Amino acid sequence: MVKSMLTQDKIPHSKNRKNMDKTLDFSRIHALVENYKKENKTIVFTNGCFDILHAGHVTYLNYAAGLGDVLILGLNSDVSVKQIKGEKRPVIGQRHRALVVSALACVDHVVLFDDPDPGALIEKICPDVLVKGADWPEDQIIGGDFVKKNGGRIERVHLEPEISTTKIIERIGALYYGKN
Repeated sequence: MVKSMLTQDKIPHSKNRKNMDKTLDFSRIHALVENYKKENKTIVFTNGCFDILHAGHVTYLNYAAGLGDVLILGLNSDVSVKQIKGEKRPVIGQRHRALVVSALACVDHVVLFDDPDPGALIEKICPDVLVKGADWPEDQIIGGDFVKKNGGRIERVHLEPEISTTKIIERIGALYYGKN
């Protein structure tokens, strides 16, 4: 009998079991963060859809991870992505997106959230460093005031202008279907 690995609850993987244990429920993240804080670890938080993972995402996440000891990635759920990107998105479902970003060595934990913004998750985590793309003005970064009020800082990261999920989707449409 042949089984699809992606439809099983327990996915077989290499001896590096850490990757598969990275996705946490919203309800479990606070206790984990408290433990890290007791160990004086610097908590870095960022969020996004990460619909079609590309080099820009990897560069961004590696940079974010370098700003502290623990990188927590808030991943917009399918419901959340639809609210902010429209009915045609996400292209890749939340379970598969979580699996892909969890496989990145720079990401320590992934937390799915349903809200259109990560405000509640940021308040639950209370990161030391909040990372967003430089396309966001600092005064418009959700959770920025909360993080600063609690002694943290905001880091804005330059994004690669030539690569984005939207541009990849448009390119695929143009190449394969003659659409822009």
